[in-house]
Amino acid sequence: MTYFFPLLAQDAAPAGGGLGMFVPMILIMVMFYFILIRPQRKAQKAQEELRKNLRVGDKVVTIGGIHGIVSGLTDKTVSVKVADALSMKFDRSAIATVTESKGGKEAVEDEKAFS
Repeated sequence: MTYFFPLLAQDAAPAGGGLGMFVPMILIMVMFYFILIRPQRKAQKAQEELRKNLRVGDKVVTIGGIHGIVSGLTDKTVSVKVADALSMKFDRSAIATVTESKGGKEAVEDEKAFS
């Protein structure tokens, strides 16, 4: 108990010490930016670029895990051929990955091989 009382008797921190408190907080914010925010933004931009560059004939996987070939595109939707007579329409945001990128004449040959 005798060790506790000298701690209570100490003086308060000097008035100019307020800046010293903000330096660690600023460093933590900078670390959060480089560890969390920046990589997330890079991944988001890469995903947007992937969806923007979709072409007819690309093999894609949706967020729900449906595999198929892009058979049609509009500004907001993507038609994905999943079987011979079955084509499903998805929002562009539902495309998770492009497994194989084909375009043009190769797409028609690939669709025949898929059937």
